[in-house]
Amino acid sequence: MKKTILITGSAGFIGRNLSESLAPEYDLLLPTSHELNLLNSEQVKQFLTSHKFATVIHCATHDASRNSKKDQREILSNNLRMFFNLARCNTSYGRMFYFGSGAEYDKAHYVPRMAESYFDTFVPEDDYGFSKYIMAKHIESTLNIYDLRIFGCFGKYEDWEIRFISNAICKTMLDLDITLRQNMYFDYLYIDDLVAIVRRLVEQKILQYKHYNVCSGNPVALLSLAKKILKRSGENLAIKIGAPGLKPEYTGDNTRLLSEIGGFQFTQIDKSIDQLYDWYEGHRSRIDKKLLLTDK
Repeated sequence: MKKTILITGSAGFIGRNLSESLAPEYDLLLPTSHELNLLNSEQVKQFLTSHKFATVIHCATHDASRNSKKDQREILSNNLRMFFNLARCNTSYGRMFYFGSGAEYDKAHYVPRMAESYFDTFVPEDDYGFSKYIMAKHIESTLNIYDLRIFGCFGKYEDWEIRFISNAICKTMLDLDITLRQNMYFDYLYIDDLVAIVRRLVEQKILQYKHYNVCSGNPVALLSLAKKILKRSGENLAIKIGAPGLKPEYTGDNTRLLSEIGGFQFTQIDKSIDQLYDWYEGHRSRIDKKLLLTDK
């Protein structure tokens, strides 16, 4: 019998990719926000009690991006309410994985290759990072909830209007220069690799820790990525950088993760860019050039 898995936020970037990839192997339930309102505690309780999922993968989040149409004043309350409505019912499912963020380490105090032990050195000042920090503190005393801390993740279905790799690909396809505010080192994880890692964790019977940096462990400069994308495009376009120097890098140490899952072969960045470029070429009609003319 297939394992039953609830995926929240299945229409979003990560949730949609997980749903597509895991569907052949698992019995997935993918409720919309109208079918399951995660902000309604009693509705969530009744839903979880009636289904008894083996695993919950919590992808839903209050969009805190620059392109968000949601009220940014509700980031903290809504992220926490959705999480705790699921977490308080943890006896009604086997395990829950949710996606944390490197922002838990506090974006004002990033250091290179942050390890899980760096957590709680600082309390994040921003609402998004603080919401993820509170979740991470809570699960320290729970038995079956796990924080998968993502730094940068890219791939199909992400918001190409603002996400750097997809944005740069789309611009080159439409003969626009690549732009970045300032160069920095970033840890980018290809969505296919994230899906494969989640699959391993779901299948692993015993997990040693509550928090895992889910990252490639291979920092790459945004300028380097821009050059790779430009080379792939074959176009003679410019790379425009708004400010000189380097911003503090946003990278993580994935030693704990690799020791837990027994090693992992990450997709080479050039190969992942090629695959994503091919995907956008097949979906060129969906890209509105007007939305790329002004950086957000």
